[in-house]
Order: sequence, then structure tokens, then C-alpha cells
Amino acid sequence: MNLKLDYIYNYEPNPSSLIPLLQKTQENFGYLPREALEEISRYLKVPLTRVYGVATFYAQFRFEPLGKYVVRICHGTACHVNGAVNISQAIKEEVGIEEGQTTEDGLITLERVACLGCCSLAPVIMINDKVFGKLTPEKVRKLMKKLKEGKLDV
Repeated sequence: MNLKLDYIYNYEPNPSSLIPLLQKTQENFGYLPREALEEISRYLKVPLTRVYGVATFYAQFRFEPLGKYVVRICHGTACHVNGAVNISQAIKEEVGIEEGQTTEDGLITLERVACLGCCSLAPVIMINDKVFGKLTPEKVRKLMKKLKEGKLDV
């Protein structure tokens, strides 16, 4: 892999630039590729273990690319009370992966979230930036089938 990392030279070459550089890298690539982390380590003159230590400390950073569609499953109180566990199970069965994973074809990533702020629509999921509420396992299975077929407008 040969990544374009020209943007790193816009940052001061000192350790205080590490978090902003990690954020910019993830913004550019959607995750933190190892090659980029190695280059950041060299540029900032900090050990690669420190770069990884900082990146793994913060939940915002990812080390694997996300799928084309990110399905966020709400497990907040309202969603939990209204069947989020069943919604989550139906999605996992339909797409064949667990929360935190991406399908082998790179199409779908599942994420468990604490709250999507749509409690009146519970249980809810969000696919990319679109919210789907008042779900049942049957409804969510249909949504996932449409998503896999490219027939869902998200």
C-alpha cells in the first residue's frame, strides 16, 4: 500500500501534533492504516508503540476500514425496553457478522451504540445518516435484505 500523506507536513513535528494527525488521517482514509501510523511515528520522532497507545486509548479511532453502509444499532434504555436485543440479533443473522465487524465484501459494518437520540421511535437503527424506527425483527430483516441488494435509499 502506498498512501498519500502530504498533509502531515502541515503539522508541527512534535508530539503535541499526534492526536490532530491521527484525526486527520482517519478523516482522509476512514481508519488508521498501519503505513500511515508508521509515517506519523517517523515524522514526529515518537515510538510507534506510543502512536498505537494513543490511538487505542481513544474510542474514536479505528484500525479497519468501515463498510459502505454503517448500521448503528441503538441499545439505549428506550430501545432496550422495546426490543433492541431482538433487533440486533435479527440484523446479525441477516448479514452474518457480529457488532464491531464488517462483512468480507466491505458492504456492511455493524456498530452497537449507546443512544441515537430517537427514543420516541424505539427501537431504532441508523444506516449511514438515515434513521429507521419502530422496528421489529421482521422489518429489520427486510431492511437488511434491501440493503444487501442495493435497493435501500440511504
